[in-house]
Amino acid sequence: MSHRRVLTVLLAAIALSSSPAVAGVAPPTAVAVAAAVGAKININTADVNELMKLAGVGRSLAEKIVQYRDANGPFKAATDLRKVEGVGPSLWQKNRARIVVK
Repeated sequence: MSHRRVLTVLLAAIALSSSPAVAGVAPPTAVAVAAAVGAKININTADVNELMKLAGVGRSLAEKIVQYRDANGPFKAATDLRKVEGVGPSLWQKNRARIVVK
């Protein structure tokens, strides 16, 4: 889902939260909005669920990333993620601004 689409959905949810039809539903928190819109993900500490927040990364690929990290040690650079089978140029380009190594 594109950032614009996510932002649109979140804004619609906030607008609807003041409606009597959804009374009692809290609007998204700032933390939830930041995570949905593109928070940084440290590939050396992220678990499977956190890695799945990257565009195009499903459970299977997230598990491969964790297995690669466990077998080879921490990533030294964000570009090392490309060494994981299934992480190609397109997936890298979509996520490179969000991937960090600490």
